[in-house]
Amino acid sequence: MKKWILSGIFAVIFIFNALAQSNFDSFYEKSQKTNNTGMYILGSWAVANMVAGGYGWSQTTGQTKYFHQMNFFWNTVNLSIAGFALYSNLNTDLTGLSSLQMLEKHTKTENFYLINAGLDIFYVGTGFLLKHLTTQKPNRHDLLKGYGNSVILQGGFLFVFDMVMWKIQHEHRMSFIQHMSFNFIPEISGYQMTFTIPIN
Repeated sequence: MKKWILSGIFAVIFIFNALAQSNFDSFYEKSQKTNNTGMYILGSWAVANMVAGGYGWSQTTGQTKYFHQMNFFWNTVNLSIAGFALYSNLNTDLTGLSSLQMLEKHTKTENFYLINAGLDIFYVGTGFLLKHLTTQKPNRHDLLKGYGNSVILQGGFLFVFDMVMWKIQHEHRMSFIQHMSFNFIPEISGYQMTFTIPIN
């Protein structure tokens, strides 16, 4: 009789673990899909700015030339970041990750967007500082103003991008955690513990 009871307990534990792992897989797959979509958007923005920036750099003069020049330089970095992130995400093997590792990786990426949003504010401030310096360095007026306008534009875009990505990933994680809550139901003979497992 004890063997049957133990077998039943182990079977329930096995099923629970299998369902939980499957659900974590779905959670992290959606997380990675969202990140990939974001990187495609960032990469597209980078390519568009590099094409327009390269053309504007060669065809214009004055502060407009420097505006396009900085757009081109800035977005070589954006394109590199997007390309590296996509390569890393697409080559991630979910079978080698535990449930806890998936949640940790998601949380790190989520926090990364938030930290970047803070840096983006710094970029915008730097852009305004460059424009302010034009009054002190009139001989470099065009360069400073062109670069300043570019940095404000790029920092502003990245701030919106990072905040939107953070909000989407934050809400995704919080929704997942809420559905994985543990509930204790009081009974006359004690407490009954129930698990809420989201099944997609």
